[in-house]
Amino acid sequence: MVAAHETTLRELLEGAKQYRVPLYQRTYSWTDSQLKRLWEDIRKLAEERIENRNLTHFIGSLVLAPSPTHGPSVSEFLVVDGQQRLTTLSILLCAIRDHRARYENPDHRDRIDQEYLINKYKPAHRLKLVPTQADRAAYEACLEATPQAGGSDQVGAAYRFFMAELATVDDPDDPLDIERIEDAVISGMALVSVVAQVGDNVYRIFESLNNTGLKLTQADLLRNYLFMRLPNRGEAVYDSLWFPLQKQLDSGELEQLFWLDLVHRSPEVKQTDTYTGQQARLNGLHTEAEIEAEVRRFCRLGAFLRIILHPEEEHDPEVRRRLARLNAWDTTTVLPLLLHLLDRRKQGTATSEQIASAMLHVESYFIRRLLIGRATASINRILLRIVTDMRKDLPVDEAVRSYLSVGRKHYATDASVREAVRSIPFYLNGRATQRKLVLQWLEESYGSKEPVSPGSLTIEHVMPQSPTAEWRQMLSEDLQGEESFAEAHEALVHTLGNLTLTGYNAELSNSSFLVKRAQLGKSGIALNREIAGQKRWGRPEIHARADALAERIIATWPGPTEEAGNRSEVPWDVMNKALAALPAGSWTAYGDLAALIGSHPVSVGARLANHPAPNAHRVLQAEGVVAPNFRWLDPSRTDDPHDLLREEGVEFDKYGRASQAQRIGVEELAQLAGMPQQDESGQLLRPRSRRNNSLDDRFLEQLTDLQDAQVAHGTVAVLEAWAGMGGMPLYGSGGETSCFLMARGKDHELGNIWPATIYPSGKFEIVFQHLSTRPPFDDIALREQFRQRLNELPGVKIAAAKLALRPGFPLDVLVNVKAREALTEHLRWFYGQAVHPEV
Repeated sequence: MVAAHETTLRELLEGAKQYRVPLYQRTYSWTDSQLKRLWEDIRKLAEERIENRNLTHFIGSLVLAPSPTHGPSVSEFLVVDGQQRLTTLSILLCAIRDHRARYENPDHRDRIDQEYLINKYKPAHRLKLVPTQADRAAYEACLEATPQAGGSDQVGAAYRFFMAELATVDDPDDPLDIERIEDAVISGMALVSVVAQVGDNVYRIFESLNNTGLKLTQADLLRNYLFMRLPNRGEAVYDSLWFPLQKQLDSGELEQLFWLDLVHRSPEVKQTDTYTGQQARLNGLHTEAEIEAEVRRFCRLGAFLRIILHPEEEHDPEVRRRLARLNAWDTTTVLPLLLHLLDRRKQGTATSEQIASAMLHVESYFIRRLLIGRATASINRILLRIVTDMRKDLPVDEAVRSYLSVGRKHYATDASVREAVRSIPFYLNGRATQRKLVLQWLEESYGSKEPVSPGSLTIEHVMPQSPTAEWRQMLSEDLQGEESFAEAHEALVHTLGNLTLTGYNAELSNSSFLVKRAQLGKSGIALNREIAGQKRWGRPEIHARADALAERIIATWPGPTEEAGNRSEVPWDVMNKALAALPAGSWTAYGDLAALIGSHPVSVGARLANHPAPNAHRVLQAEGVVAPNFRWLDPSRTDDPHDLLREEGVEFDKYGRASQAQRIGVEELAQLAGMPQQDESGQLLRPRSRRNNSLDDRFLEQLTDLQDAQVAHGTVAVLEAWAGMGGMPLYGSGGETSCFLMARGKDHELGNIWPATIYPSGKFEIVFQHLSTRPPFDDIALREQFRQRLNELPGVKIAAAKLALRPGFPLDVLVNVKAREALTEHLRWFYGQAVHPEV
């Protein structure tokens, strides 16, 4: 016998209670995708509760059982199911507490602790949530806000995620925004609490809850509901309307159609609520004729969705072109607008020319946001509201442009585009496919009679990411004042002015500009011929090309209306998000942050000196020293930042310089700020075997071209040893052919796993980020053991703070025979853990 009732987090946590996670539960394992989904639900709910304080969002069930040690003073429960959810919400409360205590009022710390996180007057049961043993230390670090809070484990990663998101949404002009977030968490998150009775077999309950069967899709449920409402006309309606609709769209597309239909009326509706939303709407219809009319309307909209998903079926050439481009951009939140535009044309209230113009404005909006480093900021909410919120008194293309131009929607003005193309690290923003599309469409804007064949092209850094002495000499001629080479290189290398498209990325790689110029001069691509006309390639040339590309972008993709003004802004919120996500025991440099947001180290220093920012004490000068003019924003603080950094785990040498191994560089900052992870050739991080032989010819060719004979020999020796112990090298399909050391394939019962990726350009990358979601290395103790083993190699020092990232070491480490043999033994240990974890 069990008792179930709907409850909130406030009701669960208030009072003297304790929730213990049993040992048979898995360790905390939520990843960014689950955290993002929960955060988006909370953020939306917080906004919606401004209008209606009674709104809630159901997040699932929590199955509890009375603890065998249940005492009279504290209500104790075992968490049978729902521990991931409860742990996540408790970590989020820790983050809200720390954010509000730091930026609003220190009193929030005691208030949130005593109401939701601890039993202050019950020392024997102090924690309201007691995670499983493996997670307890990390959770307590967050609960107590120690310097170790936000480490590299999954609990620490969740804490850093929420700290970063809170820093991002905290609007200085809105003093109540974080309070609304807290209220949404504690009063708006609805759960069903199921409490078993004393004596029930808790483990049996756990097992039965986790045995799932095949479920009906929301489209299946809606179909069944509709035809239940058609007792007389069902067969005829099915044959004439529903069956043709099912032939046009598959099950997932049908579900998407029904969700898009709801979004036209209520932009906030979630796709998971499609069936309940449609059912509530259809309950207002009473006759079979009304239900049949709805099925007929779904068929009409289904035909439009078919065209959107298959643009080649559209008859108008310009509409077809714009649909194909938005389809390639690959974002589902533009679909409600596209459906609306095609429907408007069908109804005769818009022409093909107008809807093509509206789609051009959306395309322009996407590209200009990407250029200024705002590819994803609030994009879903903005696009889903466009149909309901745009003006009805304007032609549809003007209405779309007007809607996107007003408010904080980041439709970049011409002035912002000119500034951003020079300074923003384009290569680190948005998705790799979207960046490539921008360059591809730029090339098409030259009107070449030979169309660009995108399949064979990759993005090339003209000034390479790993510069040779020759490149260093060239750029050193352009240094200004006390600027270091590293600062100048980071400020330029990933900007649009330094990027192009080639079909021979790996062959060019780190070659000198003279070699690259000759090769680019033979190219049929107009973008490359412009570069080939230069005598050198340094800051003036990169900036000049950036300025020319900016003017081409402005001419090709129209900007916002004059209502948008002529504003230009530095994305300080992106910097704050990266800083909030910096792991304890790490640091970054002013130049690293400047390169991330397209600013200057001096501007970053001035910003941190005068505005609150998370973990500002972790920002040091490039050589790892605290800036001489560093001061706390809180005038009452007199502690030495060196002492705090040491407490957090940063190591200093006898000269007071922080370990460079613990430095988080610009590409790792981009990862922490939530930008998509990619390998050095721009492909998403996943192995794809090109051939089934033991060592891919193209990889070997690139390795021998780019490395000296000793490095190539050492790398091949490691790969052969890996294959000899049972591992399998697989190869990426980007311009640079990366090699993945596969220990398990994707068809293994535990999924695929690989410890490292090798790049012919010179990096042996350890994929801790990937390992954190793959058993048995989802156990942080195993990842830490692997890190310590690797650090035994001469020339290798991987910081503990990077256990959630993708650090690496240069391939020239493998020249040393002893290092190579030691690495082989460590890989053998990894292989044994991955393939035979029970041994």
